[in-house]
Parts: sequence; structure tokens; C-alpha cells
Amino acid sequence: MKKEDKTIIIDKIAQTLKEYPNFYLVETAGLNAEKTSALRRACFAADVKLIVVKNALLHKALESLEGDYTELYPALAGPTSLMCTTVANAPAKLIKDFVKKDETLPRLKAAYVEETVYLGEDQLDTLATIKSKNELIADVMALLQSPIKNVMSALSSSGTKIHGVLETLSKKED
Repeated sequence: MKKEDKTIIIDKIAQTLKEYPNFYLVETAGLNAEKTSALRRACFAADVKLIVVKNALLHKALESLEGDYTELYPALAGPTSLMCTTVANAPAKLIKDFVKKDETLPRLKAAYVEETVYLGEDQLDTLATIKSKNELIADVMALLQSPIKNVMSALSSSGTKIHGVLETLSKKED
């Protein structure tokens, strides 16, 4: 491959990594054509971009980006596919679903999620349970709204109770 071609590919990989805040390094080399197509369809449905990359080119692309990706470099051995996403846990859930069907692949090598590096297959369960930024904001909003809802419901129910008591007392006087 010519040096100019490599530079173009490195720039494309770097641009892709800039577009997506989270990415996973996955081994998919042992999948047959049918399973690879199924994985690609599942990635498309989950809004995950799947790219098969050369380790050296991905290494150079990571070096060209701002940030420290040195912890990921040991995972760049053997066949590597790059799964890019905006939803932090989507690829982990997708990989878990595939592993349930086929015990071997795809296999998680490493992940860069929410500016944190996860190395090894044993991190898959942790990654699948990570909540996205929007999910965390929704949880905080629900927690903040809960006491207000409780106070409002207590006040509204107390109002009807007081009204009922007053109405009963006014009828007794007659």
C-alpha cells in the first residue's frame, strides 16, 4: 500500500474516532460470512459503526488524536474491528447477545468509553451496565422530581381530607 493511501486511511479513521465519543476494539476474524453479515446488520440497527482496521493504521490514527490512548496499544494485536458509537453501552450489549448465540466471537479486546479505558473480555458485563449520559441525567431528574411529587400528592390528598372533615362537621351541626 502506498504511503499516500495509508495517510488517507489514517485520516479517515481519526475522523471517525472524532465523530464518536466511545469505541470498542473487537476481534471478529473467526466469524463466517453469515455471522459477519448478521453482526453488521445488528450494528446498523443499534447505530454502531463497524470498521475492520489494520492495527498499525489504527495506532497511528490514535496517536494523531488529542488525548492519551497508550493503554489501548497492547490490545492492538491480531485481527481488530472497531465499533464506534454515541451510546456507551450499545456495543457491549450487542456483543453479549452474539456471545449468547456463539460462545466464541466476537471477543472484546478493549474499549474507550466515557473517557475511560477498559481492557479485556472480563469488562464486558461492566460495559453493558454503564448508563449513557442522557440516562444518568434522566435518573437525576427523576430523583429530584420524586420529593416534589410526594409533597404535592400529600398536600392534595390532605386538602381533600380536610375538606371532607369540614364538610362532615358542618353537616353534624345541622
